[in-house]
Amino acid sequence: MPLDTSNMKVMGYRRENGRVGVRNHVVILPVDDISNAACEAVANNIKGTMALPHAYGRLQFGEDLDLHFRTMIGTGSNPNVAAVVVIGIEPGWTKKIVDGIAETGKPVVGFSIEQNGDIKTIADASWKAKEYVHWASELQREECDISELWISTKCGESDTTTGLGSCPTVGNMYDKLIPQGIYGCFGETSELTGAEHLCADRAANNEARDKFLKTFEAYSNDVIFAHQTDDLSDSQPTKGNIEGGLTTIEEKALGNLEKIGKKVSYIDALEPAEAPAKGKGLYFMDTSSAAAECITLMAAAGYVVHTFPTGQGNVVGNPIVPVIKITANLRTVRTMGEHVDLDVSGILTREQTIPEAGDALIEMVRRTSNGRATASEALGHKEFVMTKLYRSA
Repeated sequence: MPLDTSNMKVMGYRRENGRVGVRNHVVILPVDDISNAACEAVANNIKGTMALPHAYGRLQFGEDLDLHFRTMIGTGSNPNVAAVVVIGIEPGWTKKIVDGIAETGKPVVGFSIEQNGDIKTIADASWKAKEYVHWASELQREECDISELWISTKCGESDTTTGLGSCPTVGNMYDKLIPQGIYGCFGETSELTGAEHLCADRAANNEARDKFLKTFEAYSNDVIFAHQTDDLSDSQPTKGNIEGGLTTIEEKALGNLEKIGKKVSYIDALEPAEAPAKGKGLYFMDTSSAAAECITLMAAAGYVVHTFPTGQGNVVGNPIVPVIKITANLRTVRTMGEHVDLDVSGILTREQTIPEAGDALIEMVRRTSNGRATASEALGHKEFVMTKLYRSA
């Protein structure tokens, strides 16, 4: 019997700005790479907090700096985060990130290391982090409509089973939940190569179509053609894709597009880490096809659950967003089963239909939103990878 999603509920955390989160993290957020050690020291001192070390944040400028701030502010603003302690080397950039996160209404405070040193900064930040942990630990889940979720998607280590099974499963989920009112998001600009015309045709209007094509053409001209050697064969398809039977990027792109289903259209094309602003619906985001980078950008845009179809098997996770792994590859289920949340190999053995698999994924989204740890969470995968556009000054 088909799953009825019309009145489906999840147990989430209602944040100060009305958004619904499915996790309740207290994050220690470094503004820059040289503040990582202080943030990790605070997280070591105060159990129940999590530091998010990264490699960038000094002498970035222009569009690259804008993306850095957008990612930092967006990460702290994500509804899966209850409270944030921001630490930077100097006060100016630290305050900018604190002020951006504060617009959500959630508790946030900043500390700068200059003229204080690590020891004093760590001590002061630890006291505040402890206060936030006490506060966050008393927050309670409440019943929310599933339509209030923001669900993103990205595939990884694709093979022939991905385009036939796990990606269509995500697409079927979107066909059922987008009309209910959720926000959805897909990306991976380079992995649409060869199917960009088909993706353009899925735009809801000419504005979204033109923005997508402009984004794709800029990537092709400014990145691929500007820096290629002979082709993309060392990266797209990956060696794992080729081992799994995908011989061209065009084949990979056709499977990738299965993630957006058959019925829904995307309503806008977003910059990396840009929050959607045109209301409920499906969005395209300009992202790398590298798994950790892509998920980090989508989390920074505000998405709270991530669905991840895979063929050969991918271990990636995210520190603030649960990543649900779906595969239709029986070998992956057998050899990497600890990384799989949903086995839809029945699609290929004709024991399961795609609509049935879509229903199973919706049920897994519900369970995950209610608190079930995903495989990547249970295994400790917390990959947080910033996207950098060009060299620092």
